[in-house]
Amino acid sequence: MDLVIRNATLPDQTRADIAISGDRIAAIGTDLAMKGRHEIDANGDLAAPPFVDAHFHMDATLSYGLPRVNRSGTLLEGIALWGELKPLLAQEALIERALQYCDWAVARGLLAIRTHVDICDDRLLAVEALLEVKRRVAPYLDLQLVAFPQDGLLRSPTAFDNLKRAIAMGVDVVGGIPHFERTMADGAESVRLLCKFAADKGLRVDMHCDESDDPMSRHIETLAYHANRLGMHGRVAGSHLTSMHSMDNYYVSKLLPLIAESGVAAIANPLINITLQGRHDTYPKRRGMTRVPELMAAGVDVAFGHDCVMDPWYGMGSGDMLEVAHMGLHVAQMTSQEAMRACFDAVTETPARILGLEGYGLQAGCHADLVILDAGSTIEAIRLRAARRYVLRRGRVISHSPPARAELNLPGRPEQVDFRLGR
Repeated sequence: MDLVIRNATLPDQTRADIAISGDRIAAIGTDLAMKGRHEIDANGDLAAPPFVDAHFHMDATLSYGLPRVNRSGTLLEGIALWGELKPLLAQEALIERALQYCDWAVARGLLAIRTHVDICDDRLLAVEALLEVKRRVAPYLDLQLVAFPQDGLLRSPTAFDNLKRAIAMGVDVVGGIPHFERTMADGAESVRLLCKFAADKGLRVDMHCDESDDPMSRHIETLAYHANRLGMHGRVAGSHLTSMHSMDNYYVSKLLPLIAESGVAAIANPLINITLQGRHDTYPKRRGMTRVPELMAAGVDVAFGHDCVMDPWYGMGSGDMLEVAHMGLHVAQMTSQEAMRACFDAVTETPARILGLEGYGLQAGCHADLVILDAGSTIEAIRLRAARRYVLRRGRVISHSPPARAELNLPGRPEQVDFRLGR
């Protein structure tokens, strides 16, 4: 074997060795007799498939403060600010910011990202830039691009033509933003047009949907209807869905089975949803994140996305999907053991399924892409936002970090703590 990882804890809490040959996992089992040219002793640390971000905006990342800071903290000011920034964008600077973020992602064990790219600039400058970034990072990170009409498919006169051009250039997924159209009717029509276009092309759909506190913003219903009508089961996702936070329970009781029947996935963005939503409330103040536990219970695939890092909408973030899972766990009050484990799945296996990643997972025959975390379980990994001891891509270590330790100088107490219970 090229590499054998000894004494790892798997997400299901079993202990195992992981043998890697070339760029694939050859075997996983207890006390494997195989020898490796290189070996890593995991010492009981958690080995998991790499993190996957199902929703991001890489064309805007690390642009915080350009041309100014979002003072109100609202979604709409962020969109307006991005509109001011777009004409000032330089392609090389955009590429460099995106590449820097990809460096951060790799160090965090984040090896697959679906990023929306604004196609409402007729130059398609951001599209060209992110296609170049995708080419450069391909050896170590899977980048999936969504053609995103930020200014509205029908509201922006050239948006649909630009979207078609972007897809022809190599963008992977059809995006949309129906709640930003001028009317609810236009929003519904944009969903119909985009789903028909994607179905004809055999493409996936990932639509910003109902990112609003308005309980009457119900475009997810239309998206689910067209996904079902066009036979697009498993190829469509609705991102944000924050209006569901404000909807009445009776309507949601009809909506959830419709979403499940259609095979539409849901992507919540905990850090950003709770930051941007409820800005018009005093108290009680809504926090906006969609109904994650209820969607999961209905059989809907639910993933968590990072959405933004240091851009016109959000001035924080570092590419840490465990931070995203940690926030999602708290806001959704997912505190049972099963629910906490589901939050880990929401940044690993579930988004990988939504993106259609091939060869993803921790089984023999899968790509040898994995992360070894300074934790003994998926729950502990979320609690500690655990250090990424080793990040592997196709069997090669591409990043490593020391474990989290603190030295103590206290009478009668240990000399060191690692924050892990019962270690």
